[in-house]
Amino acid sequence: MKKYLYSILVISFISLFLAFNFFCQGNSYETRMQTSSSDIIELPAPNHSGKISVEEALLKRRSIRDYTDNPLSLSDISQILWAAQGITGERYDFRTAPSAGGLYPLEIYVASSNVKDLGNSLYKYRPKNNTLVKISDGDKRQDMSNAALGQDAIDNSSAIILITAVYERTSVKYGSRAERYAHIEVGAVVQNIYIQSVSIGLGTVMIGAFKDDHLKNVLNLPADEQPLAIMPLGKI
Repeated sequence: MKKYLYSILVISFISLFLAFNFFCQGNSYETRMQTSSSDIIELPAPNHSGKISVEEALLKRRSIRDYTDNPLSLSDISQILWAAQGITGERYDFRTAPSAGGLYPLEIYVASSNVKDLGNSLYKYRPKNNTLVKISDGDKRQDMSNAALGQDAIDNSSAIILITAVYERTSVKYGSRAERYAHIEVGAVVQNIYIQSVSIGLGTVMIGAFKDDHLKNVLNLPADEQPLAIMPLGKI
C-alpha cells in the first residue's frame, strides 16, 4: 500500500513539474516577443452584440472563396480574432472556444494584405490583452498560396487567419490524446470564425490542404507549432 501511494505521489510530482515547465516556456516566449519587438498593435475592443441572431448566422454560413477589393477594417480583424480566441471573463482561461483542461494549445496569426491601419505583415494574436505582435514584414499571400497548392481564395483575400497548435501544452495532461483534443478545438475556433464573419459581412473558407513544412518555412513558424487551418478573409 505504501509503495502504491509513493508511486502516485511521484507521478503527480512529475506531471506538475512538466506542466510548470511548459507554462514557463510559454511565458518566456511571450517575454521574448515583448522585448524583441516594438511593433505591438492595440486592437479595438470587440463588440459583444450583433445585428443578426446566432440562428440567422448559422443559416447563412457558407464557404466563400471570392472577395471584393474593399479593405477590411482593424475592427473587423479584432472581431474575428476575438471570436477565435478572445477572453470572455475575468479569468484568462475563459475564452470564446473551449479547450481541453483549459490548456489552450492553439495560436492565431493574421497575414494582412488589405486592412486599413495595418501594414502588410504577419502578426501573432495575443488574447490576454487583445493585441497583435508583428512577426515579419511583407505580403504573405503568394507564399501561403504556394504552400496551399495554389488556392485562389488565399491570393484574393484581404487578410488570412492561420491557426497552429502546440500539442505539448495539452499532452502534459492528456498524453497521446493531445492531438485529438487540439483538432477538436480547432474545429470550434473555425466555426466561430465562420459565424462571426457572417455577422459582420465577411467571407471566409476553411483550408486544410497545404504542405505543412513549406508553410512553416515560408512563415518561419516556431518548431513546436503545427499549422492546422488557413482561413482567408475578405469583403463580399
